Amino acid sequence: MTGGSQPGVDGLELPLLEGFFAEHVAGFRGGLTAELLDGGRSNLTYKATDGERSWVIRRPPLGGLTPSAHDMAREYRFVSALADSPVPVPRAVALSDGALLGVPFSVVEFVPGTVIRTCEQLHRLPDERIAGCAYALVDTLALLHAVDPEAIGLGGVGRPEGYLARQIARWYDQWHRVRTRELTDIDTLHARLAETCPPESATAIVHGDFRIDNAILGADDPEDVRAIVDWEMATLGDPLADLGLHLAYADPAFAPVLAGTAASTSERLPRTEDLARRYATASGRDLSGLGFHIALGYFKTAVIAEGIHARYRQGLTRGAGFETVADAPAPLAAAGLRALSDGV
Repeated sequence: MTGGSQPGVDGLELPLLEGFFAEHVAGFRGGLTAELLDGGRSNLTYKATDGERSWVIRRPPLGGLTPSAHDMAREYRFVSALADSPVPVPRAVALSDGALLGVPFSVVEFVPGTVIRTCEQLHRLPDERIAGCAYALVDTLALLHAVDPEAIGLGGVGRPEGYLARQIARWYDQWHRVRTRELTDIDTLHARLAETCPPESATAIVHGDFRIDNAILGADDPEDVRAIVDWEMATLGDPLADLGLHLAYADPAFAPVLAGTAASTSERLPRTEDLARRYATASGRDLSGLGFHIALGYFKTAVIAEGIHARYRQGLTRGAGFETVADAPAPLAAAGLRALSDGV
């Protein structure tokens, strides 16, 4: 089927995409079909195929309430630049501005493998494979932070100096854009982060959303990280902010964002302290003050959750599992305050 009425692909216009693929995707043979993939709490993610080859199409959500978090051109630039680096990414294929669909979208190769989204999926693995997968992801994060941005053409992306202060201000601004209720802990957490903000520990490429379900793993080997995906929030900044966010995702308070069963929150994953120690060994970085970065991660996840909930209330989400997201912002903000008080 090649029409925009194909079930499950609202947000795409397949007749228009047919022409785009014919012009920009080498080897495309026509007869494009698409399906909405699970995940994609922020940007919408589709698998497209012509019956012989497959690709992934990414576009912003139907209600882009947090515009800085849905940058297709940025995502495409990072994936393209990292193609020949040690960091596994899908092969970039094509990028469209907003002229065709009314919003920009990107096309990358479809990487076969497994995406572990839920605790149920993760718990099918023996404990040693779960630990091995978690450590492989942390090693991949350290690999990313070791890439020289200048060497791969990303030296001019972002402003590394002042990154942490801008993150605090930006996510608080986005809170005011998307909030559906008053939440005192968000205001308090913002104030305390702003008061205690340290200078950047270093400059590196930061993914901005690094967790287990943003990785494609080997179908038969969960320790084989085949590709890291969802790069729309990537920039140059403090690598410890990336690590702090990754560790914040382990809190059960994050589970409602992913329909109540986020794999990153499993109690069978290694402890936060063990993951931090693995990263320190792999990267050689000093993790003193990591508590601030974990708190910043909680702050960011609380705002993202509220933005998803706001879109859900407006009927602008696609897929299942959004009804639980409203439960996440308050406990995430409270956990951020605890992280600031407790440190690592």
